[in-house]
Amino acid sequence: MNDDTGVDLSFGLEDVPVLCKSLTSPAFKYSSDNIQGPGCSIDPAEVTLPGCYCHSPSCHAESCCCLQTYGQAYESNGRLLHLNRTDSGYSSPVFECNALCTCGDSCSNRVVQRGLQLRLEVFHTESKGWGVRTLEEIPRGTFVCEYAGEVIGLAEAKRRQLNQRADENNYIIAVREHAGTDSIAETFVDPALVGNVGRFLNHSCAPNLFMLPVRVHSVIPRLALFAARDINAQEELTFDYSGRFGTQHSSEGLSTDGLQRKLCYCGTMNCTRLLPLDLSILS
Repeated sequence: MNDDTGVDLSFGLEDVPVLCKSLTSPAFKYSSDNIQGPGCSIDPAEVTLPGCYCHSPSCHAESCCCLQTYGQAYESNGRLLHLNRTDSGYSSPVFECNALCTCGDSCSNRVVQRGLQLRLEVFHTESKGWGVRTLEEIPRGTFVCEYAGEVIGLAEAKRRQLNQRADENNYIIAVREHAGTDSIAETFVDPALVGNVGRFLNHSCAPNLFMLPVRVHSVIPRLALFAARDINAQEELTFDYSGRFGTQHSSEGLSTDGLQRKLCYCGTMNCTRLLPLDLSILS
């Protein structure tokens, strides 16, 4: 691509190029989807969920078993997420129609699986290293991108975190889903070496994105990021690394259990000065 648009970091793997105008491209292997890593017993690319038998271009709640079982997560135009809580994002599980469903590719219940549809740019921030900004306006509830990478097991996540140098970034995201009183599903995603544009998103104590586990073909969820509010063009995209959204953080000491907490440079009014640190991986 020419200098006016930048280099496509996805090398054509995304429908929309992931632009980067920097002369030094970051070193990693781009993957638009999750891949199976050490300790993960299920291939994220394997279809493990049942499908519907709808033969219309788009599914309807009165006849689609997917929508009847899991609910209708998206608006009928297939673009915006139904936000059932004004301040805290979305709390219900999301299941999209999958490869076994007989509905069309344009079905309104197929959103995250369509991949990146927005023009995003990876750029150098003033104090936070790499970051991502949008080159177009994004309405509230829009799917922006995934946080994709290696899906690894707990033991591997612990090993990688313990072996990390102080000057290295921690990319591992741990998502815990509570399905009843005693059932907890854990997913660990590490895009450090293999990942997508989501790996460049910075933390903010007042983010404009929130993360939501979305299941498409596999029981392993995709960590989808949606717009928490209307976002202007050229605005940096951020999410809360702790997984919380719309809640206050507690500011703790600079060191926790021997691990150095890193300073937060989000610059928001409610900044807690420290990046979130998930010690549960190490327990």
